[in-house]
Amino acid sequence: MTLIVNLIIYLVIFGLIWWLVSLLPLPAPVANIVQVLFIILLIMIVLVVFGILPASFLPRLSL
Repeated sequence: MTLIVNLIIYLVIFGLIWWLVSLLPLPAPVANIVQVLFIILLIMIVLVVFGILPASFLPRLSL
């Protein structure tokens, strides 16, 4: 249960940051690079939450 709650919290925070960054007036090439970096970060968050990668860059959530 904690795994699902952590994943939901991380994805909500990630979505809010993605939304805020999308509001910035970035040139097209920079926006594409930022989008690719966000997709890589999303994949890494999912892999860390499921324990495939070590969670050295994500804080541990405790509710």
